[in-house]
Amino acid sequence: MEPKDYIITAIEGEYAYLLEEGKADAEPIFIAMALLPFGADVGSKLHYEMLEYTLIAE
Repeated sequence: MEPKDYIITAIEGEYAYLLEEGKADAEPIFIAMALLPFGADVGSKLHYEMLEYTLIAE
């Protein structure tokens, strides 16, 4: 799978909705917060590569 960048658009309980950056027609994906890095919150930008999410500093 190729590297992708996401933005957390919503958090519901223990799950987050991620929207792929740069794709206007992208559907949000639903993922467990336990798989995301510590400190991830709504509006955080994430980089996904090699089955790992990392926070992108702004």
